[in-house]
Amino acid sequence: MTNGKGSFWTAGEWKSDESELSKSAGSMAGATIVDAVGKKKYLILRDTGGRCLCTLFEGGIDSNESVDWFAQFPAPPDETSKVQLQVPTMPPATIEISEG
Repeated sequence: MTNGKGSFWTAGEWKSDESELSKSAGSMAGATIVDAVGKKKYLILRDTGGRCLCTLFEGGIDSNESVDWFAQFPAPPDETSKVQLQVPTMPPATIEISEG
């Protein structure tokens, strides 16, 4: 991910709205994957403390700085070949799923 805003960026709008689980401010916790064919939405996995298994953006990202990020989701059924990654404030991105 690259911050192209021209100013310092924080991931506050990416935080999940699940108050009982979302203990990770400035994280990817609000991201989901959607299987439109199987009509199922997958939330990011959590550890036993309720924190998302995802990148934390502690302190934010400087203008024009790039960072890698990750989020771990449950695996969709084997027959699923395509899902949409949905991150708040960003357009959906299609992800093709293949073996190996």
